[in-house]
Amino acid sequence: MAEKLKVATTSLAGCFGCHMSFLDIDERLLALCEVAAFDRSPLTDIKQCSEQVDIGLVEGGLCNAENVHTLREFRNHCKILVAVGACAINGGIPAMRNHIPLEECLEEAYLDAVGVVNPQIPSDPELPLLLNKVHPIHEVVKVDYVLPGCPPSADVFWKFLTDLAAGREPQLPTELVHYD
Repeated sequence: MAEKLKVATTSLAGCFGCHMSFLDIDERLLALCEVAAFDRSPLTDIKQCSEQVDIGLVEGGLCNAENVHTLREFRNHCKILVAVGACAINGGIPAMRNHIPLEECLEEAYLDAVGVVNPQIPSDPELPLLLNKVHPIHEVVKVDYVLPGCPPSADVFWKFLTDLAAGREPQLPTELVHYD
């Protein structure tokens, strides 16, 4: 019996929709478990990667120093790193703030908000340092593959992972990655 692929996932600055779409493979998840073992993932509740995993799936962009640290550490444990969804690939919706200075964003959200009692910009040292811009993950680490979409469909995850598990170069046909 061939050794199972080790798969890990992480989520950075995003909505967790890519993980939800991944779970939409539904009963095919059982078939996937026959060829893949899940390491760090919400499926396992494992918080840290094993020493080395075959495939790392990353959703979300980089909006703070903690995201950057998490991504670099995750990359160090992954033979293949996959940017999953628009946020990981190009910053997605969180990157909409990139056209406005960070200070202005914070002022609007925390000081100018209607109905807020004692408005102030959070400054607790426990909070991760915000980056001036939201960055896609390829600006910080090497990315081996991308799964486009917001989020990618369950079928995209299925096709990509089963291709890799079968030792094939992943091929995503147009009908899986077109958007109406």
